[in-house]
Amino acid sequence: MNSPISSFAAGSCTLVGAGPGDPELLTLKAVKAIQAATVLLVDDLVSESILASHARPGARIVYVGKRGGCKSTPQAFIERLMITAVREGETVVRLKGGDPFIFGRGGEEVEHLREAGIECTVVNGITAGLAAVTSLGVPLTHRDHAQGVVFVTGHAKTGAGAAEDPTDWRALAATAHSARLTLVIYMGVAGAGHIERELLHGLPGDTPVAVVQHASLPHQRHVATTLERLQAGIAEAGIASPAVIVVGDVLRGLAAAALPADAGRFGT
Repeated sequence: MNSPISSFAAGSCTLVGAGPGDPELLTLKAVKAIQAATVLLVDDLVSESILASHARPGARIVYVGKRGGCKSTPQAFIERLMITAVREGETVVRLKGGDPFIFGRGGEEVEHLREAGIECTVVNGITAGLAAVTSLGVPLTHRDHAQGVVFVTGHAKTGAGAAEDPTDWRALAATAHSARLTLVIYMGVAGAGHIERELLHGLPGDTPVAVVQHASLPHQRHVATTLERLQAGIAEAGIASPAVIVVGDVLRGLAAAALPADAGRFGT
């Protein structure tokens, strides 16, 4: 491995996407930034092997895990750590799973850094939604099946006493159906029942669905089913977070032989 580069100057901050989990999916630019860092603020889903392989000896590693459904480091505290370290002259890398700008709160962190007078570099990473479908051998877009793709979070609270769901799933389903779009839903396992019911107002019940847990990792698991069996399929397969839900006709190319025996299968 080459020695750490010097282009990331001291007193700087870089948001780095660590990708979906497989250490070999890091970009070269991400590796160089990690090698140069004197302080790394690391999310929970970042592979330990990435740090073992690329973090420089003596780098200070601070774990600031953020995972849905678990106790997380407060976002304001993370931002204060970043700002303080930069002002102390450190080369800071904020290491995030996936891509910093796709449901990684990278936009919020860049805004707070700029308010503190600190410009920030962003290194993109492969997002879990892309890695999930690629691992199944299907695309997100296809000339015959999907003219576009929508990334959306399913993390909004629903039910009695909760804030109104900011995602209009019914409108999204109608648009996906008419415009032939693939839906990629992050952090949607806990709310799968609600998402299923709402999407069925605009999409056919036999719309193919795949749910992929731990995308790109050796212990990846998935279930392939249909929209009308989304919640049931997740329960039967024992799929849990972190997982990505993919909805759309691009999945009709998924080889039947690769599906779990107890999954609700869809036609080709």
